[in-house]
Amino acid sequence: MSRFILAFCSFIICLSCKNETKSIEALTAKEPTFAIVIHGGAGTILKKNITPEKEALYKAKLEEAIKVGYQILKNGGSSLDAVQKTINVLEDSPLFNAGKGAVFTNAGTNEHDASIMDGKTLNAGASAGTKTVKNPIDLARAIMEHSPHVMLSGEGAEQFATEQDLHIVDTSYFYTENRFNSLQKVKASEQVAFYDDTIKDSKFGTVGCAALDKNGNLAAGTSTGGMTNKRWGRIGDSPIIGAGTYANNNTCAISCTGWGEFFIRSVVAHDISALMEYKGLSIEEAAKEVIQNKVPALGGDGGIIGVDKHGNIAMEFNTAGMYRATMNANGDLYIGIYGE
Repeated sequence: MSRFILAFCSFIICLSCKNETKSIEALTAKEPTFAIVIHGGAGTILKKNITPEKEALYKAKLEEAIKVGYQILKNGGSSLDAVQKTINVLEDSPLFNAGKGAVFTNAGTNEHDASIMDGKTLNAGASAGTKTVKNPIDLARAIMEHSPHVMLSGEGAEQFATEQDLHIVDTSYFYTENRFNSLQKVKASEQVAFYDDTIKDSKFGTVGCAALDKNGNLAAGTSTGGMTNKRWGRIGDSPIIGAGTYANNNTCAISCTGWGEFFIRSVVAHDISALMEYKGLSIEEAAKEVIQNKVPALGGDGGIIGVDKHGNIAMEFNTAGMYRATMNANGDLYIGIYGE
């Protein structure tokens, strides 16, 4: 009988220990982390040139956009959805050089480029030179998920968008007086020098987003109207996977903004990921090396936003300013414009 009592007591003690261990594990278990970061373009963005009213408009739109993606992530949604829906908000605003606020080409038209990438599968989609797709980032995702291709351009991309039942608009939708006036100024400056400061700064406004969801999946997307006064069907880095956009669950998700020709030649987005993967650099170290050393060495300028697989965020730029915002799993919001 005493043996039975001893065995029973041992069982109770063991069971109690297991329950205590589970309780401790439950208390110490961490919620899955997530993070989101956005940009609205980099360039000579100086506080003295922006009125308090205009600054407030930019900050409000950046906050509105990032909170859309944050809520998706907080509720367990995918990083791809967060990136797409966040960029939609920026594309629908005339404040940024994407979607509604796209700059004008030399021919007086608006041509849009966009791309998106899934860090889990390394699948990607991109579009270039479209004129009637209201939200180019939607087209980029549709290409990624519903076509055998990575990039479509021009009329073919617009035909695909129509077949996918995406929102098609008349070209007049993209007209904004501010952007049209900018085109006239840039054309006038051509009489002096093609790549003077006016033209260099005519490209800022590109929008982008990078996100990490609770499942540990990274995604990045970028959308732009390109460079004011562009011609000959010019395409920048934004729709080029590895140059303007890149995401890989092993490293990071990156979206770029700046002088596209140099970002293409530097393969900026992928180079940051490669420095992390092969040299063991942090996302901050890799971004700084590429943006502060490699791109300027070629004569280019701009910036990047990114998030790594642990939720660490980088916002690196070599210009006077970059419209940007971040939110983490704690709900902490940061909004920046200038080089502070």
